[in-house]
Amino acid sequence: MTLSYIRPDRFAYPGRRSDVHARNVVATSQPLAAQAGIDALKRGGNAVDAAVAMAICLTVVEPTGNGIGSDAFAIVSHGGTLSGYNGSGRSPAAWSRERFAHLEKMPEVGWEAVTVPGAVDTWVQLSERFGRLPFASLFDAGIHYARSGYAVSPVVQRMWSDSVQRFQHLEGYRDTFMPGGAAPAVGELFTNPGQADTLEEIARTGGESFYRGDIAARIAADAARHDAAMTQADLAGHRGDWVDPVRVDYRSVTLHELPPNGQGMAALIALGILSHLDLGRLAPDSADCIHLQIEAMKLGFADALAHVADPRHMRIDVDTLLEPGRLRRLADRIDPERARQDDAAVTADHGTVYLCSADDEGTIVSMIQSNFQGFGSGIVVPQTGISMQNRGAGFSLSPNHPNCVAGGRRPFHTIIPGFLTRGGRPFGAIGVMGGHMQPQGHVQLVCRLEDFAQNLQEAIDAPRWYIDTSNRIYLEDGFDEALAADLARRGHQVKSPRHFGLFGGAQAIIATAAGFQGASDPRKDGCAAGF
Repeated sequence: MTLSYIRPDRFAYPGRRSDVHARNVVATSQPLAAQAGIDALKRGGNAVDAAVAMAICLTVVEPTGNGIGSDAFAIVSHGGTLSGYNGSGRSPAAWSRERFAHLEKMPEVGWEAVTVPGAVDTWVQLSERFGRLPFASLFDAGIHYARSGYAVSPVVQRMWSDSVQRFQHLEGYRDTFMPGGAAPAVGELFTNPGQADTLEEIARTGGESFYRGDIAARIAADAARHDAAMTQADLAGHRGDWVDPVRVDYRSVTLHELPPNGQGMAALIALGILSHLDLGRLAPDSADCIHLQIEAMKLGFADALAHVADPRHMRIDVDTLLEPGRLRRLADRIDPERARQDDAAVTADHGTVYLCSADDEGTIVSMIQSNFQGFGSGIVVPQTGISMQNRGAGFSLSPNHPNCVAGGRRPFHTIIPGFLTRGGRPFGAIGVMGGHMQPQGHVQLVCRLEDFAQNLQEAIDAPRWYIDTSNRIYLEDGFDEALAADLARRGHQVKSPRHFGLFGGAQAIIATAAGFQGASDPRKDGCAAGF
């Protein structure tokens, strides 16, 4: 029975939450995962241990956004040095453009949307390089909640319910994520014993089983059963990459993103353009201010979607895209009174979780983990609880595009962890989960922090705008009613929000004189916590 006072979509009054101040802070989109991070810190772990523990736990308690079969990216500040990890997987070796030639676009559902998952490898690599606790101990919370169960939280439940129609025809999904033939209700206890067994084996083998052991064999066998291309050799060949983040200066901070194949370039280009425009003289929610941000974002997306791909196949390098003179010339192209009509061709996805952590020794982690679209491909390997992402949908079928599908390639990726430095020193971690909302969210957060000196929680709580396919603009509730009309007058196509979750969910931590300040988005179930 659903109790009358459990109302996941109804709030009689506007809410307000305070930011969290402490020497050790975590923030993520599900409270049980945040507690897993705090527990790792209290057991003597550092921010990296906390991040990995949260990432593992999130595969259980927020299965709508990520799973064991996800990809992941991270930026870690340790000892004052920034290190990036690209944990995205590559396509099966047998993939080619000819394999999909009968289609108008890449598949989004089923095995033919699945690239090799990189999340498990990311956990291993982060733990080995920076962690302090035994790797296996980071699985405790995830295994506990998978085996003993957890009460499903409201935002997760809504996204779960929305996914049922899309995936209920898939046996593995139905058997694992539709107990009693439906999504669980808010507050209902959900268990996933197959996932608990899988996490235990990953913990016991240090991740080896997932890529070269029994788990890999089970994944490949299910792919073969569906005549899909994924093989044990594809899984065994996976490797993530340590990379140097790329950056752009904006006012008093520098925003760092991972280099391609991710879309962090869109945020950097947009902010690089905005650095030549004086937003601070404008009211933060005015049409003049929002218009300039939108126009810069369009140009950032146009570059990212035209050029970003597996870096081995890009035709224009990062330095060229971020060259200061080029960014100034792009800024000069913006008309403060008229909207450009270039097609940004972006779409939404809602299969991502973001988490960040910071400890009293100064280590800060910005990490993101994603299925791509909801439960990803909808593929769940039988009896394992492993939901597989659908990152293959990020490839292009255009033979002349650098992101054209081929074997052994990484696709264009939407997930991006952001990191801020100030005066060359680590300042904080930011992330806004939600597909192509992510670079837009990074831009909006940084502008609110830097141009308008807004409090971290205030900047997250503020209403957001979103650019959709063909440059349609969606405005979140909270803006002045006159804004839509003013933007329309400038030539923007302003539409009403189409669906739940369009404006993403942010988490952030920044340094203070006494430690750290953490904030969490009320659009999600999560929280910031510290001690």
